Amino acid sequence: MDGTAKVLSNTQRAVEELRALIFSGELGAGTDHLESELADLLGMSRTPIREAALILEAQGLVEMRPRKGLRVLSLSPADMRDVYEVLTELESLAAENAARCGYSEADLAVLAQAIDDMDRALAGEDMKSWAAADDLFHAELVRLGKNSRVEAIAKMMVDQVRRARALTLHMRPAPTKSNADHRGVFEAIRVGDPVEARRIHYAHRTHAKEMLLGFLEKFRLLHL
Repeated sequence: MDGTAKVLSNTQRAVEELRALIFSGELGAGTDHLESELADLLGMSRTPIREAALILEAQGLVEMRPRKGLRVLSLSPADMRDVYEVLTELESLAAENAARCGYSEADLAVLAQAIDDMDRALAGEDMKSWAAADDLFHAELVRLGKNSRVEAIAKMMVDQVRRARALTLHMRPAPTKSNADHRGVFEAIRVGDPVEARRIHYAHRTHAKEMLLGFLEKFRLLHL
């Protein structure tokens, strides 16, 4: 492996490990961390840490500050409401557009598999696997909408939602309604009904927003 490939590999590893630490709360919201501290923590040099921090900053997870390292950004309930409003509009547009594309069953295979995986995880009370399948469903839905700008913005918004969801994942009731909504969106796309695809997905995201914000505000899980 040449030097460039090694740096890229280490940078990607740093991104993944730092994201995991942020989502788990080990790197808490509002905390500051020097590059040297994080390099020691992950057992690598400062260069991939610096490159990873820039990627995480673009994703809205951290803020780079001169001579002070990076700060893990806090999210307030108001922030999350704003994020959800944007994400709801973008994903609902993607669902509508996807339903106009005339996709075949094979084209929708990943979306269908994600729904099956969510059902399987829910039956096994495996919320971590359910969350992973849910992430895949939403990412694939946006991809099927065939708008690269929507996809880029939604990807940044999803990271914000994932942080908040990680705090509430084991508090929420079994997400049977969420699974049913996903199947409804899938069916509307399969039969080519853009109005119904948008309607179901918009209602789905709106319900998820209100439930998540309710938990965050009730238990003060995000910084106000």
